[in-house]
Amino acid sequence: MYFYTVLIFILTSVFFSFERDSDAVVNTQIILSDSLLFPKAKHREQSKLIHQLLTKYHYKKVSLNDSLSEKVLDKYISSLDPNREYLYSSDINYFKQYERQMDDYITSGYLEPAYEIFTVYHERVKNRIDFVFSMLKNEPDFSKVEDFYLDRKESEWFDDVEQMDDYWRKKIKNAVLNLKILGKDWNSNKETLENRYKRFKKTINQFNSEDVFEIFINSYAELYDPHTNYFSPVNADRFEINMSKTFEGIGARLQQDIEYTTIFSIMPGGPAYRSKSLEKGDKIIGVAQGDEGNFEDIIGWRLDDVVSRIKGPKASVVRLLVIKKESSIDAFPDTVRLVRDRVDVVDEDATFDIVPFNSSDRQFNIGVIKIPSFYINFEDAQKGVKDYKSVTRDVKRCIDSLKTLSVDGIIIDLRNNGGGSLQEAIDLTGLFIETGPVVQIKSSNGRIEIEKDFDKQIHYDGPLLVLNNSFTASSSEIFSGALKDYKRGLIVGEPTFGKGTVQNLLDLDRFFPKSSLKFGQLKITLAKYYRVSGGSTQKIGVSPHVLFPNIYDREIYTENARKNALEWDKIRDISFENNNDISESLVDHLNSKFINDTKSDSSLINYLSFVKRTEENRKKNTISLNYETRLEEKKQSDSQNNSLNTSLKITEIFPIEQEDLKKKIKNDLYLRESVKLFVEMIGYKNS
Repeated sequence: MYFYTVLIFILTSVFFSFERDSDAVVNTQIILSDSLLFPKAKHREQSKLIHQLLTKYHYKKVSLNDSLSEKVLDKYISSLDPNREYLYSSDINYFKQYERQMDDYITSGYLEPAYEIFTVYHERVKNRIDFVFSMLKNEPDFSKVEDFYLDRKESEWFDDVEQMDDYWRKKIKNAVLNLKILGKDWNSNKETLENRYKRFKKTINQFNSEDVFEIFINSYAELYDPHTNYFSPVNADRFEINMSKTFEGIGARLQQDIEYTTIFSIMPGGPAYRSKSLEKGDKIIGVAQGDEGNFEDIIGWRLDDVVSRIKGPKASVVRLLVIKKESSIDAFPDTVRLVRDRVDVVDEDATFDIVPFNSSDRQFNIGVIKIPSFYINFEDAQKGVKDYKSVTRDVKRCIDSLKTLSVDGIIIDLRNNGGGSLQEAIDLTGLFIETGPVVQIKSSNGRIEIEKDFDKQIHYDGPLLVLNNSFTASSSEIFSGALKDYKRGLIVGEPTFGKGTVQNLLDLDRFFPKSSLKFGQLKITLAKYYRVSGGSTQKIGVSPHVLFPNIYDREIYTENARKNALEWDKIRDISFENNNDISESLVDHLNSKFINDTKSDSSLINYLSFVKRTEENRKKNTISLNYETRLEEKKQSDSQNNSLNTSLKITEIFPIEQEDLKKKIKNDLYLRESVKLFVEMIGYKNS
């Protein structure tokens, strides 16, 4: 009887929603009962439990009241329709009847309204897909001068079907134009887009009750902070690839954002990592097999179908069409060629190179240690295995080798290092300082713990430089921040990511010991990191002594850009003895040197120009739908990108014999500048 009551309720409510919209939406449809989704009994219990866990244990204390209820509704709607291209203003007005009740629904487990909202969204999406198919009957007129607005996140919701149709007409025209500029004919483009939206429709129709619950409950959980998330039992198939210890592929974890497949992380040591062509946040829109195979359009594909195309035998070639994360979704894609290889799902070892540099008076030899993550083999460590693997042990061996080779200084390269073991960050710091506190951890109850390095031995006391970028995060920031506070090393590059929070993963199954069902997991933020100087790394990261030009806008790509991220704050500093290796006069001198280089070094001048163009393009929210205009824009873009390929006489200042290292230095502007500044620093301190 309960089922039929709910069915009547949802059918009536949704039909009422469509009736309210009947003046604006001509093509109203009654929702078929077989397309309706309902919350399961376990979802009601999960909702109540998640509320209790967040209220009791999360670092940020939040009251679930009417005010937060409105935010839950807004977040849920934006999760479903982030670009405001499916739902109408009349839908939103109808949903507002729930805006002060979402808090009660979560605490009571009454989830029917959330499923009703999804049902309306689902119908709107299917309606738009049908419209796309009708638009693809005739080739668009590309001689007409008109523009398409790309980003509608802050726009008003559409009031009527005419507004919606006009937007979607331009959206599809733009999609066809993107393919046409790549040299495809109309029949090919039509087939590509029809297949794309057929797959998208299939994906949307495969959403189940578990998926809806996950989207809804995360609309609540992520209001605490962006690192607090619920993961459904089947989440691995939809959002992230859980891989076995070894496989053959490209070494990248992927996630699905409704239509698009994006890079979630790059696995150290794999083909993607070695190529340096892919980064977290890049979108993959096409896949081709071998050097001659045609690209398959994968927009709208399910994640497991994309993975099946990208994985393959060792030594085989796969090509990807990639839209870089710093580009708009309508930018011209890059083609990335990768050779598949055996990938071990373990962290790559810390490795080192020796980079020779010709100064005015002599040749310097600089050791460069690349640390991809703060790894440790916990299992072996807990078993008491004598030679268990850890980043500190590997870096120690690198330092020993570099000292034997009498290098003039050591650079620690932490770019794109997403963190890892906190204890390894403390132990690694200990290789460069005598002893003392490294990081403070403040828990949700206000208790502060001080983590220290107790080893009085300094394994390396020579000149030290740390190279960071915007994706240096978490444990890497603890290490960088400690070395900066102790004035032990020069920090150069970009401000780090700014993740200064600690999470724990709770298995919800343990709260239901008598049930055979799976209840998923809850990742919850429990604490924050603070530097010994008292400041948090949260949102602002670790600022470098010498700032390099940054192509990535911190308001888009770092923790600072994430909604509901915990704020930066400061607690009391703690006593420690700094090394005074880095003085204010040294930092001022090196900044003056770098500023002069930006005016005289052709590589830096070209790169600064590229950064400026990228920033200007990022501000644009319209794109021309005229073929001739777009073709000219592509020619200009190609010409400007080619100007970055400055002919560098590497061997004059970097007398490198190994071809692979020579290529690495030629393609790595940041590393070249770091070596130059490091040599300047050594000379300044010796003078």
